[in-house]
Amino acid sequence: MGRERSRTVNWRMVLPAAGGAVVLGLGGLYVAGLVAGDDIAEGTRVRGVDIGGMGRAEAQQVLHRKLGPVFAAPVALKIGDRTEMADPGALGLSLDTAATVNRAASAGSDPVTAIGRLFASGGRDVEPAVRVDAHKSRAGINRVAAATERQVRDGSISFEKGRAKAVPPVTGVAVIADKALDTIRDGYLRTTHAAPVVMPVRQTQPHIGPQETERAMKEFAQPAMSGPVTLTLADKRIAMAPTTLGRHLTMKPVGRNRLAPSLDSKGLFADPAVSRPVRDASQGPRDAELRLDGDDRVVVAQDSSVGRHVTAKALGEAVVPLLTRSGPARTGEIASAEVQPKFTSASVQRLGIKEKVSSFTVAFPAAPYRSTNIGRAVELINGSVVLPGHEWSLNRTVGERTKDNGFVDGIMINNGQYVKSPGGGVSAVATTMFNAIFFAGVKPVEHGAHSFYIERYPEGREATVAWGTLDLRWINDSGHALYIKAESTDTSVTITFLGTKKYDEIRATKGPRTNITPPGTRTGSGPQCEVQSPLEGFDVSVGRVFVQGGREVKREDFKTHYTPRDKVTCTPEEPASAAAAGRSNASRATATSDSASRG
Repeated sequence: MGRERSRTVNWRMVLPAAGGAVVLGLGGLYVAGLVAGDDIAEGTRVRGVDIGGMGRAEAQQVLHRKLGPVFAAPVALKIGDRTEMADPGALGLSLDTAATVNRAASAGSDPVTAIGRLFASGGRDVEPAVRVDAHKSRAGINRVAAATERQVRDGSISFEKGRAKAVPPVTGVAVIADKALDTIRDGYLRTTHAAPVVMPVRQTQPHIGPQETERAMKEFAQPAMSGPVTLTLADKRIAMAPTTLGRHLTMKPVGRNRLAPSLDSKGLFADPAVSRPVRDASQGPRDAELRLDGDDRVVVAQDSSVGRHVTAKALGEAVVPLLTRSGPARTGEIASAEVQPKFTSASVQRLGIKEKVSSFTVAFPAAPYRSTNIGRAVELINGSVVLPGHEWSLNRTVGERTKDNGFVDGIMINNGQYVKSPGGGVSAVATTMFNAIFFAGVKPVEHGAHSFYIERYPEGREATVAWGTLDLRWINDSGHALYIKAESTDTSVTITFLGTKKYDEIRATKGPRTNITPPGTRTGSGPQCEVQSPLEGFDVSVGRVFVQGGREVKREDFKTHYTPRDKVTCTPEEPASAAAAGRSNASRATATSDSASRG
């Protein structure tokens, strides 16, 4: 029994001792592993770049040299169905080599990894660290989002040069900026630029898709442009080519997902290719025209006629149904309304227009601007009918003397001398009208003479007008309607009043010149300057004597003051001699007679 006891082992003493030995052994191995690692374990790689066994500074240089260009290369961003290239630096992204090396070194410093180095034969991959500048990233993402945003666009149809063209729909795409930063950072690391980074986007689908666009093209747009549309009006044909129709056709969304045609009827109606033939076919009403027979009695020279009136609405209603038809079926009639003339042959008798009341003619030197401006004013005045008690205005009847109204630049008086101005020459019409008023015995309301006297007009019995400042107005107080007949040639203008005479005769008297003032001398220059011959200024009084039954029943006096017409010379260039000669060789105004007598 004593020997058996001697072989018994005291395990309580053996086990702690053995454990201590193991710890001491492993500790030694751990220290040996750390010493063997020289900061970074053997076989450590970053995206295929081996930095095992290197010190930190060396590893950082290697990563900067080999991976720096890779991580600085443009990043492909897939935004919807398009791909955009972006600079990582502009997005606040860059490779952090220092953090990557620290990560590689710290990843191998735990006991298991350190001891495992002594026995491992394989390698170890470490993910690179990325530096993110949050402020710069947000700004860069906002720039990308703004540059790549695509607005949603419905499919549509355009009409160009007589052809229909489908405009494809576009899906709206917008980058979701709040999610984009994480997406770019993760994609930047994960792909190493091998594939585009798919950006988070919000897509908006169009309401009008390709199927609806195709339907609208087939059912309306292509037939609409297949040929001309022809309308008939008053036995006349008005053809509208596809190019004309297309300028005023559109297709607009109706509801949420359908295209419907829309014709701009007003635009089509105003288009010269349509307005001219419509105007020729419709023709406004024509008033009766009067003339005098050999005994100065009024007769109808041309009877009145009914006009036709066409509206833009009627044009559109006639055109739209024809657009989807083909061949002869693309012809239709346009609705119109009758417009009655204001002055007919029946009006002549009813209004008491039976004889010549007065007539006056002014002669003038021929000049192209005079022919144009006087002729245009005569055109606008001729045929006017002034009812009893109504007022007539030259400015209101003729309108502003502009190019759009048919007038050209001519010569008129401004600040006491001749200048070029639009509508020059119309004063000849004003003077002729004033004398027709004078000898008709009707009441002048507003009139004004020229500032200085012009030799071709009767002294004190002439008038001028200026748009916005001076008009020629009179009231028909004759008791019957007055018809104004105006006509002109290249050298004269005549205005005749037709109606019923109130007085047997109107006589004109004229007193001597008084308050005579000599002219001065002026020198002008520039393209507006006109040479001017001198003439004295003076006052003159003209009388209007109303005769009824062989005796004077009323008298009116008209006093006129004329300023001197200064001599004007122009430097350095003289104006055209023809204009100057025309003014210096002025002719006298003549009347049918200086009095208007019955019969």
